[in-house]
Parts: sequence; structure tokens; C-alpha cells
Amino acid sequence: MKNNILLLTLLLGFFSCQTKQETQTAKENFKLQTGDILFQDLDCGPFCEAITKVTEGYEGNDYSHCGIVSYDSAGNCIVLEAVGKGVMATPIEEFFNKKVKDDFITVGRLKKDYQNLIPQSIVKAESLLGKEYDDIFDITNDSYYCSELVYETFKDANGGKEIFKLFPMTYKDPDTNEMFPIWVDYFEKLGAPIPEGEAGLNPGGISRSPYLDIHLEKKVLW
Repeated sequence: MKNNILLLTLLLGFFSCQTKQETQTAKENFKLQTGDILFQDLDCGPFCEAITKVTEGYEGNDYSHCGIVSYDSAGNCIVLEAVGKGVMATPIEEFFNKKVKDDFITVGRLKKDYQNLIPQSIVKAESLLGKEYDDIFDITNDSYYCSELVYETFKDANGGKEIFKLFPMTYKDPDTNEMFPIWVDYFEKLGAPIPEGEAGLNPGGISRSPYLDIHLEKKVLW
């Protein structure tokens, strides 16, 4: 396997957020850290299949969702994420218990030279809590989809310079070069044009960023 993959078998309770007193002392005690990006392949039917089909994730894995690890004011581990309800702080147990296709969790950790960006990225993400979900995937508006939240928070922390890159989004099935029917129906119901070719990003693209070290961890059932 490639050098930056740690494929670990973890005991129940070992895969949890790192407290201020804990350190990563051994591979079998891998701990999530503030600022880690968690990637999931959610089992959400045609929508998730359309997302993963157009962009390959790290090592060929499929990812349709992502969020950022942090803590709330009470010291509880949370994931800052943008979902249908909007930008919210989700308890880590709830995040891990989502219906997913895989038996592992993918963790993206900023490389050492860029970890100084994490505190400000968390401040930015927290400032966006309560913002609406970006139903039309418009990178220029004041609402957010999951990978847009990650993009904007780390861009802000980097003085307005991109860490994760935008690319022209596509809603076409690569096998037919026709729009996925699920997206045609989706945007028709919203009364919005399909933003084919507009700038954006998705979890698969973020997972392949050269700024991240990727860890593949066995999923823990809470």
C-alpha cells in the first residue's frame, strides 16, 4: 500500500476525537484531531451515485460527503458539516452512524506545514453554523454544500488563497454524456438551471488534494 495510508484494526472506543491530554503515541491508538476532514460514501441512492460517478476519490474510493472535526463548548467531539438542514455541528457518534456503503472511515489530515491553518478554519466554519444548505451548488452565494464548506473555511484561514481547488462541475453521466435524470428532475423542481460547467468541487476531489495525508480507518459501530 502507499506510504501515507494507515490501515488499522481498531477496538471499540479507540476511534474517537483526541482530547487535549491525548497524543498519537501508536498506530493502534490513532485519534482524530481538530481540523481532520472526514469523508463518507453515503448510501443515498441515485444522488450519491451521480456524485461519485463523475469524480474519483483517493485511491479510487467513492465519497459523496465530507465534514470537519472539531469540539463544541462543552468539549464534545463534533463534525462541522453542511447537510440538508444547513450548516450544523453533528455529534461524532451521529456522524459515524450515518448509513454508508463502506466499512471504513477516510480521514484527511492537513500536512504538517499547513496545520497552522486549522484554528482559523474552525473559527470560520463555526461562524457559518446555521447557514442554509446550497441547493443549487453556487459557489458564489451565501449558502453551503458539504465540500463548499470545507473549501471556504480553509481558504479563509489561508488569507483568501485556495487550499482545495475548484474545477468545472458536471452533471452528465460519463457513460452516455447525457444529464443524469436525477439531476434533471432535481433542478426542475427547484426552478433552476443545471449549473453544468460552473466552478465547484466535491468530496472525491478534495480527498485527492496534495495538501492532505489520507488515513483509512476501520469503521467503529457506536
